[in-house]
Amino acid sequence: MQRALDEARLAYKEGEIPIGAVVVCKDRIIARAHNLTETLCDVTAHAEMQAITSAANLLGGKYLTECTLYVTVEPCVMCAGAIGWAQIPRIVYGCPDEKRGYHEYAPHAMHPKATITGGILEAECRQLMQEFFQQKR
Repeated sequence: MQRALDEARLAYKEGEIPIGAVVVCKDRIIARAHNLTETLCDVTAHAEMQAITSAANLLGGKYLTECTLYVTVEPCVMCAGAIGWAQIPRIVYGCPDEKRGYHEYAPHAMHPKATITGGILEAECRQLMQEFFQQKR
């Protein structure tokens, strides 16, 4: 999760919403990403989407069945759907997203066999998000 937080900090410095994601396969980081929605002018350029694409390209297939996704904020519905379609078996996130998190709107979007753990480095993840939005207002 610390590497995902590093990615979130990069996003913050670039003026992006500070969310970072890391994909680990067989105890090795194979993809790192952060939000790029402003940079790419693309509403789908979330950290999770970027990390999934990168990992799939590296592994040469669309299913990430031996991977774990670490992300600093609870995935949104779109990202949860992509995570489910990629069949990622383990998802670990930092802080919940009460406004747009998948739990509220699409609790079954993830793969049915996936293990989901929230609250890892929650305070640090939340603080980064709060600082970002306070600065914007």
